[in-house]
Amino acid sequence: MRAIVAEPFGGPETLRLVDRPTPAAGAGELLVRVRATALNRADLLQRMGKYPPPPGVTDILGLEMAGIVEAVGADVDGWRVGDRVCALLPGGGYAEYAVIPAGMAMAIPEPLSFEEAAAIPEAFLTAYLNLWRLGGLRPGHRVLVHAAASGVGTAAIQLVREAGAASYATAGTAAKLEAALSLGAAAAWNYRGGSFREWLLERTDGAGVDIALDFVGAPYFADHLATLAVDGRLIVIGTLGGAAVPGGFSLGTLLARRLHVIGTTLRSRSVADKISLTQDFAAFALPRFADGRLRPIVDSVFPFEEAAEAHRRMESNVNIGKIILRL
Repeated sequence: MRAIVAEPFGGPETLRLVDRPTPAAGAGELLVRVRATALNRADLLQRMGKYPPPPGVTDILGLEMAGIVEAVGADVDGWRVGDRVCALLPGGGYAEYAVIPAGMAMAIPEPLSFEEAAAIPEAFLTAYLNLWRLGGLRPGHRVLVHAAASGVGTAAIQLVREAGAASYATAGTAAKLEAALSLGAAAAWNYRGGSFREWLLERTDGAGVDIALDFVGAPYFADHLATLAVDGRLIVIGTLGGAAVPGGFSLGTLLARRLHVIGTTLRSRSVADKISLTQDFAAFALPRFADGRLRPIVDSVFPFEEAAEAHRRMESNVNIGKIILRL
């Protein structure tokens, strides 16, 4: 089968189309003929040698895919050859075939194309994990969503809305802010105008937010502590701006307002944990994708052979939603 790897590590030009053995479905697994996959920031980091796959995971890039079931392994119930599915992957999405645990497969709702379905697993499962399981999202909560026009950001805004909560979005262009508002954000702030602290406190009548989804890390840490409500939770998803907090901080702030600071990753979680997460999410979200209450946001679609150009687009940071590779 054709697949894409980074050889050697470096810029987009290092992506190589290679031939690899087609995997086979073992017991409890599905072999899927991949029709579309999606880019993630982790792909860029892996390509540069900064985010190696977990032990035992293929070096083929790609953390999600959508396609057609080609073969069904032993001890699998509920799936047939020809079913349309999408799923999260530990790696291997940039390939013509992928093997997944059957419990991690999600049926693609009929209105969605393969390209739209490929935009669901990583972004929506990440948002769902961090909002519900780690953030304790409830109706009436207020949620700060950074990188609001990213895959996770656009997913989070919609999930917050469906939970009966309110999201406050930040992004760096007027078009991205407008996209966030169109998806249901209560308010949006252009981070190029400076700190979000005063804006957010004003918008929440001084109360702050119950959950903050943070991709930036150290530069925003003090502002997050200042804008979290009592019992608020800071969910650290990434550290794009750096990991070392300058000047330290007072633990008294955490104690006084009973704040939680939670670090999280999805890729390194166990298969059993991912299956549980996928099934909880599917029960909540798939009916909403089917009737249009939720929708994957696709920025652009590139042919599989143009993965390098797709990576360049993500690096330019102009995309609104997910960038897709079509096979």
